Amino acid sequence: MKNVFAIACALLLATAGGAHAQKWVSAAPVPQGAEEVYGIAAGGKLYVFGGLAPGWKPIGMVMEYDPAGDRWTRKKDMPAYHHHFTLAQANGRIYMFGGYTLPGKGRATWVPVSNSWEYDPAADSWRALPPLPTARGSATAVTLKDQIHVIGGANLPKGLTDEYIHPSRNVSVGTHEVFDPASGSWSRRAELINARNHFSAGVIGDRIYVAGGRAGSVFIPNALNLDLVEEYDPAADRWSLKAPMPTARSATAWGVHNGRLYVAGGEIRHRDIWGTYTTVEAYDPKSNSWARLTPMPMPRHGLAGDFIGNRFHLVSGSVQSGTNFPGLVTNTDRHDVLVIGD
Repeated sequence: MKNVFAIACALLLATAGGAHAQKWVSAAPVPQGAEEVYGIAAGGKLYVFGGLAPGWKPIGMVMEYDPAGDRWTRKKDMPAYHHHFTLAQANGRIYMFGGYTLPGKGRATWVPVSNSWEYDPAADSWRALPPLPTARGSATAVTLKDQIHVIGGANLPKGLTDEYIHPSRNVSVGTHEVFDPASGSWSRRAELINARNHFSAGVIGDRIYVAGGRAGSVFIPNALNLDLVEEYDPAADRWSLKAPMPTARSATAWGVHNGRLYVAGGEIRHRDIWGTYTTVEAYDPKSNSWARLTPMPMPRHGLAGDFIGNRFHLVSGSVQSGTNFPGLVTNTDRHDVLVIGD
């Protein structure tokens, strides 16, 4: 009976969407570990941006990882020190939108910004772009047919006049704006069905998929993790709901490989539990189904990730929730790679 059960489990794993990992391997650790880092692949290399120091001070670092030599190189810092921005890649260039910054004076808080930048990895240079029409942080950007869609995020409600506004007052929006790198122009598209921030997204075929994230505040103590998945049809300019994620979570890393959206890690917060996830799950839009993969070797949130070939690189992040205070920092320099067998 045990043998029959083992064979059945093996068959289930082998046929659950074909998205299961062959193995985890370790790669060179990033020279500076941090939480709230963001990763994106370009030209066969992985680029990691950002980082957040205690006191909500943006680090502004840019790191380049070359898989051929298993080597990291520090590049020029970001032109403006923001955090919780979003990235997209188009035609070998990397685009950065929005985020938060510290106020010019007074108590530290999160001020949403509309800055937009283009980074040329080959020249290690930055160029300012027309600003994001709606200032916000914790949005997610994807590139579809050379157009960059900046979706969701969180910003401050209009009309606040308090002398000090806590970062948690930034609340989720469903805003969907599109940037054309060729013309430098912005346009508006249909908003998300469910406003969210800190979520995963990817382009598969001619559709955009968004998964998970937070409803409510940008701060997880004042938010609800989502398992909701939406699909965007650009021809109809319409969002529709798809099969939910098995594990509701936010502050994940993500990437697309072979027609599937992979989501790794994430953060959870309840009154008595402050934690992070090892969970890795993959969505297949053809079957509208999710598959669970081998968990990450170390749980964390606010990590950088993307695919180079069939390797899902997961870099840095924080192994605990809510530790951005002096003496309580739990960042890691770890660099794990999930090798996908298909």
